[in-house]
Amino acid sequence: MAEQAKQAEVEAKEATTVNVPEISEAQANPEKFLAEFNWHNYQEGIDEVEDSQLKEFEKLVSENFVDTLNDEVVEGEVIHITDRDAIIDINAKSEGVISLNEFRYNPNLSVGDKVEVLIDVREDATGQLVLSHRKARVIKAWDRVNNAHDTGEIVNGFVKCRTKGGMIVDVFGIEAFLPGSQIDVKPIRDYDQYVNKTMEFKVVKINHEFKNVVVSHKALIEADIEVQKKEIIGQLEKGQVLEGVVKNITSYGVFIDLGGVDGLVHITDLSWSRINHPNEIVELDQKLNVVILDFDENKSRIQLGLKQLSKHPWDALGEEVSVGDNVKGKVVVIADYGAFIEVAEGVEGLVHVSEMSWSTHLRSANDFVSVGDIVEAQVLTLDREDRKMSLGIKQLSQDPWTDITTKYPVGSKHSGIVRNFTNFGVFVELEEGIDGLIYISDLSWTKKIKHPSEFCAVGDKLEVVVLELDVEGRKLSLGHKQTTENPWDKYETEFALDTTHTAEIAEVVDKGATIEFNEDIVAFVPSRHLEKEDGKKLKKGDSAEFKIIEFNKEFKRVVASHTAIFKAEEMANVKAAAKKQAAQAAESKPTLGDANDALQALKDKMDGKV
Repeated sequence: MAEQAKQAEVEAKEATTVNVPEISEAQANPEKFLAEFNWHNYQEGIDEVEDSQLKEFEKLVSENFVDTLNDEVVEGEVIHITDRDAIIDINAKSEGVISLNEFRYNPNLSVGDKVEVLIDVREDATGQLVLSHRKARVIKAWDRVNNAHDTGEIVNGFVKCRTKGGMIVDVFGIEAFLPGSQIDVKPIRDYDQYVNKTMEFKVVKINHEFKNVVVSHKALIEADIEVQKKEIIGQLEKGQVLEGVVKNITSYGVFIDLGGVDGLVHITDLSWSRINHPNEIVELDQKLNVVILDFDENKSRIQLGLKQLSKHPWDALGEEVSVGDNVKGKVVVIADYGAFIEVAEGVEGLVHVSEMSWSTHLRSANDFVSVGDIVEAQVLTLDREDRKMSLGIKQLSQDPWTDITTKYPVGSKHSGIVRNFTNFGVFVELEEGIDGLIYISDLSWTKKIKHPSEFCAVGDKLEVVVLELDVEGRKLSLGHKQTTENPWDKYETEFALDTTHTAEIAEVVDKGATIEFNEDIVAFVPSRHLEKEDGKKLKKGDSAEFKIIEFNKEFKRVVASHTAIFKAEEMANVKAAAKKQAAQAAESKPTLGDANDALQALKDKMDGKV
């Protein structure tokens, strides 16, 4: 084509002698060349050039010279390859140059290959046409990506590397993002297995502002699965056994992929035995058979079972196990009310906390056993139809109440541990299973106790005496104060009526005061009995002599009086004076009036009138 252009130039020169632009200028800008050519013809008035020759020249230029826009991609041919560049012919005024670096993806580039290029610079400083293959590829790639997104076309992509949250995929030379959730319909644990692989994708999102492309492989799988899913759902029946693959494991169960439809095997339907977590039974990607237990009306939620494929352990329980037999098992579950013992695989019995010990003080099952313990128990009840069994541990030891009358006869003394309180007394454990009650009135001979916690604490050791024994009712009445002599028997003599004692006023109250004769006896002194001989009253802290005027052993009440001390002396003096007066009167034989006068004078003196 270049040769044809040169030939046209020669013919033009031979046809006219006018001064027209050189053909090199025509190559640089064909439109300008033609305009100048016509202008010269007009200026010089030359008519020698035939119109046909001009039209032929114009035709050659328009056919052989390409005029492209800056952002237009054209196809060129590789006509030469150097060590650094590839020479590309795009039918322009000159050949273009592209660095071989832009063809690194195609190491087999050779002369004659067709490539897409974009005019980067129409004419550099040396007049050279500069092309870009890389930019052309990017433009074409975006055109293809946009088209794939609009039409839903499936494209091939090369997984280049792994990144945070997904993978980087080369699609038509553009780096697209493949989220981890869009790789497959099942969770992916090893992303590296997809690196350096070519896969099919669907363009699901394009952000033109940030030039981001998101692709999905999962979308292709879901389309196929949806067809399979409809077929499977339409055939589902309760009791049907299907093969599936463990898709996901949670704390509450296992999700099974049935070939496009997911079903859940609850943890209680995995095994007849109790398990703590499903991974004790299954593992990811494991193939297994499951049975359909139930599903909703739309069959979108399918309940599956694994243990139902095997015989129920209760059906395999031998007839040799019966009520009264001793069995061994492992503690699998502990509750507040007891513990479950697995005596055979899938066969459990409940040991209620009340059957763990002969003690009447119920405690938590954790106080007796722990999960994983191997224990021995006795079968108390057995219901094969309802698949229930109750066990007892305390039955393996003798009931302590069997010989209670021998070990704890009435009147015998023992030592026990305080276990708990009530408002009316204290429960004391003499041995495992033998508890007795000490009423609050039997705790102390002398102290007035409002609540047992004032006297002792849980865990204290107390000496007790058996007061009453009810074998049938399994009740034991105990006393603590009975372990010592009643000090009020001694006090009854020591603080008898009219006995005098020296004490100090401890407290003054509204109606009198209190005095402490010892640690047990606190006596009450009425207000009128606090009066001293001089007419004043005793105060707190005053020490004085007191006379017992009341002593009640049953109610532990003692009343004393200080006033009675000197009043008694006065009465004694009156009696003595009267006796002396009578003797003197007898000697002098006084008249009756004299005697009356003398007695009246003495009485006035006692009443303080004199």
